[in-house]
Parts: sequence; C-alpha cells; structure tokens
Amino acid sequence: MDRSYRHISVDPVAPAIGAAVSGVDLSRPLPDEVFSEIEQAFHDHIALFFREQVLSPNQQVAFAARFGPIGHYPFAEPVDGNPDVIAIIKEAHQTTNFGGIWHTDTAYLDCPSMGSMLYARQVPSVGGDTMWSNMYAAYGALSGGMKKLLSGLSGVNSAAKNKDALRMNHLEDGAMTGKDADHMDEQMAVHPIVRTHPQTGRKSLYISEAHTICFDGMTRAESAPILDYLFAHAIKEEFTCRFRWTENTLAVWDNRCALHYPLNDYHGYRREMHRVTLQGDKPA
Repeated sequence: MDRSYRHISVDPVAPAIGAAVSGVDLSRPLPDEVFSEIEQAFHDHIALFFREQVLSPNQQVAFAARFGPIGHYPFAEPVDGNPDVIAIIKEAHQTTNFGGIWHTDTAYLDCPSMGSMLYARQVPSVGGDTMWSNMYAAYGALSGGMKKLLSGLSGVNSAAKNKDALRMNHLEDGAMTGKDADHMDEQMAVHPIVRTHPQTGRKSLYISEAHTICFDGMTRAESAPILDYLFAHAIKEEFTCRFRWTENTLAVWDNRCALHYPLNDYHGYRREMHRVTLQGDKPA
C-alpha cells in the first residue's frame, strides 16, 4: 500500500503481507504521533518487523501495551520476573518446534488473542524463518458461491487438535515450562468462519489448521472436504511472506486476519524467542 509516513520508514517484504519498519527505537517511550503511524502500518500490512531493537522483557511488554491490553497464553508458564512474557525455546537436541503448523493463536478461546509480539533473543545461523499469510486476501480470492456458503457457518476450534505434535512433546522435553495440559481437551470455542475486523471493517477467513476441527452443527467427516480446501487455499504463495530472523528483531502481527507458520528446518541449533500476547475480543 502506497502511504506516506513522516516519522517512520515502512518497506513491504512481500506484496500481500508484512513490512519492515525502521527509524524508531522501541526501547524508549514513543510519542503518540509515532505510534499512530506504527498502528496504521499494522492495519495496512498485518505483520510488522523491527530489526536491531535491544529490548528487555519489560520494554517489550510496554510496547505491546500500546496496542491494547495484554493477554496470556494459557498453556505455558511465563519467564521469571515478568508474568506477561513466555519464552519459546527449541534446544539443539529437539526435533519438534512449538506451534509448527499454520495457525492463528488461541482460536480455541472465547476471546482469542488480537495479536502476538515475538522477540528474537537467539536464532540459528541458518533456518528458523517464519511465514505469514493474509486472510483478507484469502477470503477475497474465494468465489461468490463459496463466500455465500461460508457466510452462515461457524467453526469449532479446539486446543487439543494437534496438541501432541505442537505443544506437549515440546513442553515436556525441558525447553519450555508447560501448565494445565490436562485442560486442553476442555478448551474449545465456536467462531464465525468469516470474521469482520473491528478496526478496518474488512472480512477475512478465520480458520486454523492447528485448531479448527469442524463446522458447528456438522460432523468432522461432513466438514473435512471444505475445511481441507480452505486450509490449502489460505496458504497459497500469493497470500504469504517469509521472514528471516536476526537477533534483536521484534515482530508483531494481527491474529484476526493472519495465519503464521514457524519453519522447523534448524535441527542442531538453539532458538529462543520471547512472546507477548495481545488480548482480543469475541470474533464477529
């Protein structure tokens, strides 16, 4: 999107989604006019990347709080000294990475997270990229008939779907501290398959291969053909970007209109990220 900024520089990393933001030091309090431009870029590009930012956990939380109230991820303990930050770590000996499937965070909550903020403390010398996909674009590319069909459907989202591969094997292997794993099977929520963004007013697909198990009122077998099509459609190359991490890079993205996928191609290397969750509201 061609937009002029007075206080920051915004450079898209791909046509569909993602932009690198420079000219700002996130370790310091930001004037309102500077944050206003960051927020506009957030709505325009969905995922923002800030390189060369030296941040403490408290400074990361302070920046996150400019977007809105801080939320919490229910199945991991926070880092020592800050209840709002969790450490996402893959040790060199591990082969499973945390969240290693296309997803939007916490779709299984009644009020899923509005966004997520991830800060790179240690990254592998090769590999470990993350991909994002634009769900506005994915919805817009559907046929009129499919849009009409989906307009009346809601999805059932479960924390337990893929839990063995995505969470508990990793949490139990010593790199992260898990909690309340016995409640994963109970954590479910129903949300519209097509949601309207409360700020932009735009419609997007709201599905997650990691969490959406069926359409509300339908069986899994009945739902599978359409859901499988949507899962594949949502991550078409033209909707995505791929981002190469460097240490001290911070990313923030909008879970209401994006999927993301951390690649697991760096066995033998250690990776440590700090995540802050942004509180959301009930999808509509």
